Amino acid sequence: MTRPAPPFTPFLGARIAVVGLGRAGLPAALRLAEWGAEVAAWDDRPDARAAAEDAGIPLRDPTEGRLRADALLLSPGIAHRLPAPHPAARAATEAGVPILCDAEFLYRAVLAAQSRARFVGVTGTNGKSTTTALIQHVLTHAGRTAEAGGNLGPPALSLNMLGSEGIYTLEMSSYMLERIATLRFNVAVMLNLSPDHLDRHGDMAGYAAAKARIFARQRREDVAVLGQDDAMTAAMGRDLPARLVPISGHARQPGGIWAEGRMLRDEDGAILDLSAAAALPGSHNAQNAAAAAAACLALGLTRDEVADGIATYGGLPHRQERVGESGGVVFVNDSKATNADSAARALASYDRVVWIAGGIAKDGGIEQLAPYFPRIARALLIGRDAPAFAATLAAHGVPHEVAGTLEAALPAAAAAAFAGAAPVVLLSPAAASFDQFTGFDARGDRFRDLARALIAERAP
Repeated sequence: MTRPAPPFTPFLGARIAVVGLGRAGLPAALRLAEWGAEVAAWDDRPDARAAAEDAGIPLRDPTEGRLRADALLLSPGIAHRLPAPHPAARAATEAGVPILCDAEFLYRAVLAAQSRARFVGVTGTNGKSTTTALIQHVLTHAGRTAEAGGNLGPPALSLNMLGSEGIYTLEMSSYMLERIATLRFNVAVMLNLSPDHLDRHGDMAGYAAAKARIFARQRREDVAVLGQDDAMTAAMGRDLPARLVPISGHARQPGGIWAEGRMLRDEDGAILDLSAAAALPGSHNAQNAAAAAAACLALGLTRDEVADGIATYGGLPHRQERVGESGGVVFVNDSKATNADSAARALASYDRVVWIAGGIAKDGGIEQLAPYFPRIARALLIGRDAPAFAATLAAHGVPHEVAGTLEAALPAAAAAAFAGAAPVVLLSPAAASFDQFTGFDARGDRFRDLARALIAERAP
């Protein structure tokens, strides 16, 4: 009789404190306990602590006495350094306990299983979710065994364990990259860099340093895919040990992959016409497609497999998601555009729009979007910083009104579009959503519901 395989316990006896029991934290605590770790969890919210307790995870406040653990898994959204360290992070630092993210534990578990599964890491200020999902789609469409998650979701420690033929593609935020210690990416993708999360990193230099950790521990046999469309990202290519593949959404890159108009190509010729990829409009998505092509070619896919995968990609929610059309007007949900740089990419994709924007603005507001203001037929502004956005638009002569809420903005935007102002109603807020919603996804969901209800009302 065949004996059952012994349980997989790569962290047997390791003492791991888990702080932050949200979308990623509780699954991480459960998986680490399953893998043999002695887990003690904590969250500042009583309801999150109750959920962990109901799941059988012991609770322990890491700030009571000296922290006794081999590692602290701290939720990415909880600061460990700037603007002020969480008390749990301070306790870990005082005790000399490393602060790690869940992707680090996945990597260690894969090594413990003696699997040679490869890891692809994707980061950048904008486009990382689309690029991660696109790589995963191309891989699975070509029949490869692959899992994707991380910052995109599902969390890293919710992914399946893969054998040596497997490929993990992980979206890595700057918060996560600060908390890796041994994780090495066989293919590391760095897309672009623009001001974001400066409260957590101090300044642009600190933010860039966190992003550059995507290349940490790479070797000569690894591949570094590096965007060339902004100077700070391009500068990261100096002295990298891995093979460098430069990418661009609009300019030729010797030895790399780039777009000429809508044609994606490398030095061997055309890869595919991106006009066939309806879910990837604009030059920013051309760069995302170039990054995915570079990663997948490095992983051994053929040019035909890459082209077919990109062409069949269906897109992600809240990233220039076409949610419906009525009377020649298309409604586009780009709620993921939580900063001006992201909104610029959306505005650049359409000749004329009625624009819905606003929320909690990032530093600088929307002044940098001035080159795209001639594309805006009318703007409907929502959220806390709508008055500041209105002042900027007024200074540039852009027609606008402060609507306050999505419920008021969407009908007004649609009325303007149906009257002939523009063929696109675009939600691309250039701001965070937490003044009115639980996240960009809730904001996008509400826009989608409102738009589809309006379209249904107009149906014959």
